[in-house]
Amino acid sequence: MRLRITLTFGAVLMAIGLAVSVETQGSDEYIAKARAASGADFSALLGVTCDLVKAPAGAPPAAPAAPAAPGPPARATWHAEPAKVFDNLYFVGQSEYSAWAVTTSNGIILMDAIFDYSVEDEVVNGLKALGLDPAQIKYVVISHAHGDHVGGAGFLQKRGARIVMSAADWDLMDAAKVAYLKPTRDIVATDGQKLTLGDTTVTLYVTPGHTLGTISSLIPVKDGTRTHVAAYWGGTAFNWLRGPAAYITPERPASFWFTQYANSARRFRDLAGAAGADVLLSNHTNFDGSKAKIPALRTRAAGAPHPYVVGKDAVRRYLTVADDCARAGLSASAVR
Repeated sequence: MRLRITLTFGAVLMAIGLAVSVETQGSDEYIAKARAASGADFSALLGVTCDLVKAPAGAPPAAPAAPAAPGPPARATWHAEPAKVFDNLYFVGQSEYSAWAVTTSNGIILMDAIFDYSVEDEVVNGLKALGLDPAQIKYVVISHAHGDHVGGAGFLQKRGARIVMSAADWDLMDAAKVAYLKPTRDIVATDGQKLTLGDTTVTLYVTPGHTLGTISSLIPVKDGTRTHVAAYWGGTAFNWLRGPAAYITPERPASFWFTQYANSARRFRDLAGAAGADVLLSNHTNFDGSKAKIPALRTRAAGAPHPYVVGKDAVRRYLTVADDCARAGLSASAVR
């Protein structure tokens, strides 16, 4: 009897070892697919997704975050000049965090509101510098209720703008303890909602993952006589790995967040493909290449390719990276 028990236990260990090997190989396979889809284009996206699941060989350990100094950071550390990007789209964000003004025949739709300390400088004064009227901001679409995107919403709401956010992220906003002025609950976005202002319609999709109610959008943009569709992926990093206390619960382990994220990335990839999206936009300047593309626009010759028009295949690859990195995380989390 004792020998039989030993042999059975050994067989169980072998089975577990095989399962671990298969799952680990699955994670590595997804990461390899993501890196192939990324190529040299989307290394910043890999850095906050796949590299958090499994850092590349030889990568130095991540440095601990420096403690935040009291009060807002010095303007010189975050200020960026506003820029016209398309005929109906303007960058009014910071050096690292983006806000986008979509101009229409009846006012402005603002995509994200950056921080409370920078919103007046970048959005209000930025629009003025571009010859636009900030009083014409009719809607502010918040991609997700983190302070780097919703912090300025309360300020803009007091100036008359309507704030648009998903139900889940309105709940997240209500529960959050923050030092900035919160917006009061206003327009609750629904999945597939078409937000029309004048001659322009922005389509909103609820894509849970980065938060439970992250919104990703399809935005029509114009470049002379050419029209394009921009895919705006609303939440990027795997924050449940960087800051699990804000995400992980017994009901919502890491596998829950990876599953939500992967499903949303695949779905939005298909929606963007069906819409013919050939432009990528992000609410962080690293992820869509804005730090290089905006300067390139200043020297763009008439008729030259537009830096932001990356093509349908690139949009698909970007969202494939997001999907495969989440699948890698799900596979890895199954064996932890």
